[in-house]
Amino acid sequence: MSGTSMDGVDMAVIETDGMAVTGFGETRYRAYTPQERATIRESLGRWPGEAGVAEAARIVEDAHLDVLADIMGKTDIAAFGFHGQTLAHDPAGGRTHQAGDGARLASVSGVTTVWDFRSNDMALGGQGAPLAPFYHWALARFIGATGPVAFLNLGGVGNITWVDPAIDAPQLPGACVAFDTGPANAPIDDLIFARRGQRFDQDGALTRQGRVDAETVAVFLDDVYFRRMPPKSLDRDAFPDLGRWVAGMADADAVATLAACAAGAVSQAMEHLPSPPLQVYVTGGGRHNPGLMEMLAAALDRPALPVEAVGLDGDMLEAQAFAYLAARVLLGLPTSAPMTTGVAAPVGGGRVSRV
Repeated sequence: MSGTSMDGVDMAVIETDGMAVTGFGETRYRAYTPQERATIRESLGRWPGEAGVAEAARIVEDAHLDVLADIMGKTDIAAFGFHGQTLAHDPAGGRTHQAGDGARLASVSGVTTVWDFRSNDMALGGQGAPLAPFYHWALARFIGATGPVAFLNLGGVGNITWVDPAIDAPQLPGACVAFDTGPANAPIDDLIFARRGQRFDQDGALTRQGRVDAETVAVFLDDVYFRRMPPKSLDRDAFPDLGRWVAGMADADAVATLAACAAGAVSQAMEHLPSPPLQVYVTGGGRHNPGLMEMLAAALDRPALPVEAVGLDGDMLEAQAFAYLAARVLLGLPTSAPMTTGVAAPVGGGRVSRV
């Protein structure tokens, strides 16, 4: 998985029959070099055939091949789920762009590769995102959840999945409700990179130091998106005004205000869940920001626990999700449903490149 933070490639091995998760295997992380990251960043918002896209795609493919080659000698891999790098996502226009050719990965690696997970969903009227909810359902069963729980991913964009593990399959009505909550780390990371040349708010230092501009947060949360019923999804840069609103603030105040916007968006999202979850488990890079986690607890009026609290690996959960989805594609099982992406009916996505 190469996410919206564009920090590098996460790879994780899981054991699954496409329904239950029965074990976890090797993991790897391969960071993008500053030049690789810059090339990918320059292609954000672009579509196939536009300037720089082919170069970005090659970087993404080569980075995945690096980690795959490293792990193949240590474990027996049946198939590889390749998400690609999202450069543009336009749910209203029914199109999305994940750079990277899974057929090339299969050819070079010799491993059957499942890729292009989002296109089928969008062709049938879905948002194409989020796609991790079915895996969240499997994880809720894996950890022995006794009732509905929520998984909150604080990546570049935030997304939440409410799951009821008592339902027998993730595509059935009542099993999953999922949607993007709003921007999470992306605006913070972009501001810190632009002002300080750093990739993120290390240890949440600026988030904790800054003073939140409550008026900016209130204006942000008044956006119609937060009142729209799910399913719904966002592009990484769906709220371009945010950067302009904090442009005149000191670094710490700007970062704290952006973090408060992210936490407030999650709080608004809770109103759209079928019932209050027994617990909220947080994955993604945002859980490493203590300031953001404190704001989140205050906004929710309850603690939100990192997924490590129940023995899961929050750094690898997204990569694991696409391994799980790859298994489901190979078995002909659905990968999304009406209450996860808004697709007309449960549908399987993904192209399969065999060797």
